[in-house]
Amino acid sequence: MRIAVLGAGHVGPVLARLALAAGYPVAVAGSGDPARIAMITEFLAPGAVALAAADAVADADLVVLAIPWHRFGTLEPGMFAGKVVIDAMNHWPPAAEPLGTSEEVAARLVGAHVVKTLNHVAYQDMEPPDGRAIGLAGDSPAALDAVSEFLSRIGFEPVPVGPLTAGRLLEPGSPVFGVDAGRPDFEKLAKEMS
Repeated sequence: MRIAVLGAGHVGPVLARLALAAGYPVAVAGSGDPARIAMITEFLAPGAVALAAADAVADADLVVLAIPWHRFGTLEPGMFAGKVVIDAMNHWPPAAEPLGTSEEVAARLVGAHVVKTLNHVAYQDMEPPDGRAIGLAGDSPAALDAVSEFLSRIGFEPVPVGPLTAGRLLEPGSPVFGVDAGRPDFEKLAKEMS
């Protein structure tokens, strides 16, 4: 499975390192020139290939959105059709929003199979994963299976929390956001929230 990580800030390079260590081929794309991203990946994720976003997505089986929320609207939606897309983004709106971020991502990326995960763990707490429980939400069973396999291989313990609408359980302000928990405690917290 080929991985494309969109985002070369804090989260993207960490996920690229974890995926590389698990044996996945990884491409990293940022908002800038791939040559500039190449310098970042050389230091932060040696072995990852720096590409333009369209090229990284075109060759990928699994795409991780690890970009700031305000940049999501700049992506070309059509390039994600048929792809499994991990929404690892967070949004801190000033007031309650009617939809979770992943529901908005899925509405914009028509034809993509969106799974919400990896957003509720701070980048500095991702390494080493050490079997840390990580929630995931999605509507496609095949996409959930692919993402669960990916999460397991990079060292996390995937815990399904429900359909994509349940991705709100993983967003800022929820009891599992930023919590380092094993599977039983994570499942208990998620159950109490749903």
